[in-house]
Amino acid sequence: MELVKTKPACKDYIWGGTKLKSWGKEAPSDAIAECWELSFNDSGPTLIDGGEYNNKPLKDVATKEDIGSISASFPFFPVLIKFIDSASNLSVQVHPSDAYALEHEHQYGKTEMWHILEAEKGAGLYIGFKRDVSKEEVSKALYDGSILSLLNFVEVKPGENYFIPSGTVHAIGGGVTLIEIQQNSTLTYRLYDYNRLGKDGKPRELHIEKALKVLNYSKYNPPKFKAPLIGECPYFSSYCYPVKKTVLKAPSTSFYSLSFFYGKGKVGPYEYKHGDTFFLPSGKEAEIEGEGTLILTEVKGK
Repeated sequence: MELVKTKPACKDYIWGGTKLKSWGKEAPSDAIAECWELSFNDSGPTLIDGGEYNNKPLKDVATKEDIGSISASFPFFPVLIKFIDSASNLSVQVHPSDAYALEHEHQYGKTEMWHILEAEKGAGLYIGFKRDVSKEEVSKALYDGSILSLLNFVEVKPGENYFIPSGTVHAIGGGVTLIEIQQNSTLTYRLYDYNRLGKDGKPRELHIEKALKVLNYSKYNPPKFKAPLIGECPYFSSYCYPVKKTVLKAPSTSFYSLSFFYGKGKVGPYEYKHGDTFFLPSGKEAEIEGEGTLILTEVKGK
């Protein structure tokens, strides 16, 4: 296959906003919480937008050669890329490591990163603990409702990057729009959800006992990456570039995922605008011209 534009699977969770719909994303309701721009996950597979394979799931069309030798060496497609718009706070949550998840949940864990696209004044993220804490201290804070006082809150600005290894407690605050590049997993343990109700009128499920077993209780120390690299682990390597006239060729080892922001132009035969994502198969090339910002993701493995 050649370069294709993706059509995301959109999710309307209770905390979602309206910004992604203003980008032209389609959804069954006014609010869109997440758009899964590159997903081989059965919970929300990405479709192909236009061309020979229009409306077919990308995961059903892309071959092992298309995703590249390293990507194909994983027992599952390694990465999932989302746009997230939080009109209100997401739950305080944690994702387990692969080792714990495989033993106890029979699936993989989750490491992720965020690149901030838009943020209202004062909006931010909770990432990790302010200081070293104990399991007993966290447990008490969860049950008396003071857990947020232990968390590290960061006010954010567009263009900033945040890396969240598995085991790191975190929550996206209201008023933040971002791109999330993550390990392909939907495994989440909720610790705290502000006592709010789900769409069914009942409190959403918490997973406190499991969460307490997988948390990193040390003070959060963010890893450093040298630009243009913005985040890296075995499951993804992501880069942020200003768009300029160039030709990209994906290596034999991996596809390229290309997401464009803040401008417009052309990639291969396609026009792009703010919020468009494309899948460039392994070994294939595409010419880019225009303006804005490009987030490029590939898989390099260990």
